[in-house]
Amino acid sequence: MFELTTDQQFLLPFLGHFALVAALYTWLTWERQTALRKGEIKPAAFVNANADPERSKRVARNLSNQFELPVFALFAAAIIYQSGRIEAIDIAAAWLFLIGRLIHTGVQTLTMNVPWRGLVFLINFIAVVVLMGRVAQGVFL
Repeated sequence: MFELTTDQQFLLPFLGHFALVAALYTWLTWERQTALRKGEIKPAAFVNANADPERSKRVARNLSNQFELPVFALFAAAIIYQSGRIEAIDIAAAWLFLIGRLIHTGVQTLTMNVPWRGLVFLINFIAVVVLMGRVAQGVFL
């Protein structure tokens, strides 16, 4: 049976986040190209940030979200990994982060339920707070 090391268990969710971002770029490109082919939008419309067709607006916004709060998770992950002191709580928070990102992406891109999106965002926020708390613990304790 294949067993993951502690480092692998910790880093795998962040590689999963990269896969999510790559999938969102692919999805967004597909939606935009489809809209262009159907004549729903002209290429010049993409000069403006919010000119996406309705189908791709939520995907574009979610893609932007991947470079907001997750930056702090990635920063914390790099510091924790570099410290060489990865603990079970770090691994749990990393997986919680990825699960939260996946759920948030689904809600934001596939539904119009903004209140629910805010609630599932809390999953990510909690995970990032835990990771940043571990960084602070390493700095101050």
